[in-house]
Amino acid sequence: MSLTVIKPGILDTLQDGGRFGYQYLGVNRGGVMDLFSAQVVNMLVGNETNEAVIEMHFPAAAYLFQQETIIAVGGADFVPCINGEEIPLWHPVIISRNSILQFQNIKRGAQCYLAVRGGFDAPRWLDSYSTNLKAVAGGIQGRALQKDDIVKLKKPECCSQFFSEREFVVLPWHADVKWNELATGKIAIVEGHEWNWLKNASKSDFLNASFAITTSSDRMGYRLSGPPLYSPDKPELISSAVSFGTIQLLPDGQMIVLMADHQTAGGYPRIAHVITAHLSQLAQLRPGEKVQFYLADLALAENLYCRQQQHLLQLKNACKFRLEEFLKS
Repeated sequence: MSLTVIKPGILDTLQDGGRFGYQYLGVNRGGVMDLFSAQVVNMLVGNETNEAVIEMHFPAAAYLFQQETIIAVGGADFVPCINGEEIPLWHPVIISRNSILQFQNIKRGAQCYLAVRGGFDAPRWLDSYSTNLKAVAGGIQGRALQKDDIVKLKKPECCSQFFSEREFVVLPWHADVKWNELATGKIAIVEGHEWNWLKNASKSDFLNASFAITTSSDRMGYRLSGPPLYSPDKPELISSAVSFGTIQLLPDGQMIVLMADHQTAGGYPRIAHVITAHLSQLAQLRPGEKVQFYLADLALAENLYCRQQQHLLQLKNACKFRLEEFLKS
């Protein structure tokens, strides 16, 4: 009832929806970078949306399944293969015992997610499975997965009746992840508390220029490179609370977008915040790719979030119905 890491990836960790309620103690939220994708792969295998998944960066690990189960892979496209044969994203897949899941190449995206039916059996720390690398807690010993790690599965799944000569079966439905038909590719932001510290010319640059994700970006923050932005007198700021998606203005005029492993407080001006509905889109950008922002109001931010959540609810109901009907057959 487990899988074994037979080849380590660059940074594969066990994550869930995050660790909430402990920021006042200096413990950040953590959790998956792309919550939307993680929720969808969990839905595809019949899990609760906050169940733990493996978050992978490329090059990703290779896994030997010692138990037959149902899996789903989504998020970035790292060309997943079972025993050398490519499988599609966003489909539930029944995988047989002693099969190997590996990832051959990177086509698009930054984070790929693996869910297994029933979830992974790991210790919880402060009400979450998420790996906190700095605290060395949560997940598998508070660290990235290593060669020969054994990750236990919570729920044994007997699926042998679905195999004939094949070592896996791709189930004939998939999740439609396009929830916003009006998407432009730009990232929506709302004004931050220190938005008006920016000069008018810098506000214009922010909303009209492109900014590149730099190679110094990580799970803590995406550093951006673009036209420097300026504040007239640059007053000092007392350290204040920050969140996933806060955009801070650095002393050199460049920006950093705080991501899942952000600190709990910061002393740089909070000039904007990425809206919740667009955090997953931002999280899938890789170093070297460019991002453009547009200014939204709270009403639009709330509307997009509601549309995204409605889409997820419809997916959850549809996935549950299809999987239950299939397993009864």
